[in-house]
Amino acid sequence: MSSSAAAADDPPDLICHLDSIHGMVDALTSVRWKRHQDAVLELSEHGIVVIVEESGCLQAKVYLKRELFLVYEYAAEGRPRFGMSLDLFVDGLNIFSALGPATVVEIRYPGPDMELILKTVDFPNGSLYAAIRTRILDTISWDYNFEPTGNVPISFTVKSALLKEAIEDLEWPGSSIQIVLQPDPPCVTFKGDGHGELQIDFPYYASTDLLIAFQCSRQVAYWYKYKFLRATTSNIPAGVLKDNRGSKLTIGRGGMLKIQHLVSVGRPGVPHPYGDNVGQPSRIAYIEFYVKAEEEQEDAPINDS
Repeated sequence: MSSSAAAADDPPDLICHLDSIHGMVDALTSVRWKRHQDAVLELSEHGIVVIVEESGCLQAKVYLKRELFLVYEYAAEGRPRFGMSLDLFVDGLNIFSALGPATVVEIRYPGPDMELILKTVDFPNGSLYAAIRTRILDTISWDYNFEPTGNVPISFTVKSALLKEAIEDLEWPGSSIQIVLQPDPPCVTFKGDGHGELQIDFPYYASTDLLIAFQCSRQVAYWYKYKFLRATTSNIPAGVLKDNRGSKLTIGRGGMLKIQHLVSVGRPGVPHPYGDNVGQPSRIAYIEFYVKAEEEQEDAPINDS
C-alpha cells in the first residue's frame, strides 16, 4: 500500500461539531483588527487555540475549549499547528450561519490536501461544504513572556463598553496612550498623547459602574501605541457590550499588558452534552490580547524588582 493511501486511511486529527456558529464568529471577529489577517491554529485534546499577531508588538489568542462543541474527537499526537487565513475562516463560518440558528457545522482537519473542512451535519435541504487551504508555518509565534510583577498581580477590571469608549475618545493618529494606576486613592487614568491635558479617570470607589475590580499597591505607568491598544477593543461583539460584561487588564513585568474578554459561544436554552449540574452549559470563549509597552517610560516607571 502506498504511503498516500495509508495516510488516507488514518483518522483525521480532529472532528468537532459546532451548533453556535454566530458565537464562534463573534469570538474570532474579536481578534480581527484589519483585513487580510493570517492566523495560527493549534489543536489539542483540550480544544483549539487561534493565534493572531502583528509586528511582534501585539498578539491575540482565542481559546475555544472542547466544552464549546457538541462533539470533539481528537486523534492527533502532540499539538498540530498550521497557518491559514483568518478572513476565510470567519467568512466561511458566516456563510454557514446564514442557513439558520439550528445549523450544526462539522470542522475536520486535515482534509485530503491538508485543508480545514467545514460542512453541515444532518441538514434537511442537502449539505454545504467548504475547504480552507492551510499552510506550513514559516516562523513560530513570538514569545509574549507575560510574567507577573510580584506576588500580587497589578490589575483592574472595567466594563468592556467603557473601555472601548475610553480608548476611542483618546484617538490621535500615530499617538500613544499612557495607562497609570495609583493605589491611593485607587484610580486608573488613560492619557492621550497629542491631546494636551485630555485624560480619562476611573476612580475605584466612585462607582462600581466604572471599575469592577482594582488591585495595585504602588503607582505604575506605561505608554502603549494607540493603534495596538485600539485593536484590543475595536471588534468586541455587540452582545458583550450589551450584556455590560467586564474586561480584565493586567500589567506584567516590563509593562506587558494583558487584556482579557469573555465571549459567549452558545445558544440560550439549548441542551448541551457538557452542561453543568443545573443543565446550563458553560460555553465561554476566552479572548486574550498581549500588548508590549513602548520602551520609554519617564513617568512613574514600574519597579520590576
